[in-house]
Amino acid sequence: MAGLEHYRMALDPAIQKLGAMTTNRHKYFRWTPRTARITFMFVVVVPSIFGVVAYKTDGKYDFRAKRRGDLISEF
Repeated sequence: MAGLEHYRMALDPAIQKLGAMTTNRHKYFRWTPRTARITFMFVVVVPSIFGVVAYKTDGKYDFRAKRRGDLISEF
């Protein structure tokens, strides 16, 4: 197409460096106490909190077939 060479954008070196760093992040990963703690929090603590909350509220709320003015709690 004619005229498209005029609108080419210049590549920003900082964005290119960020893209290369993001692509190669797995090559430079190291297990440190900080990364182990973060991984433990997201793998064990967060799902267990959701599990406890789900277990405590199981069957307590019924959102189906409610009308205006009805309570959502069953207990």
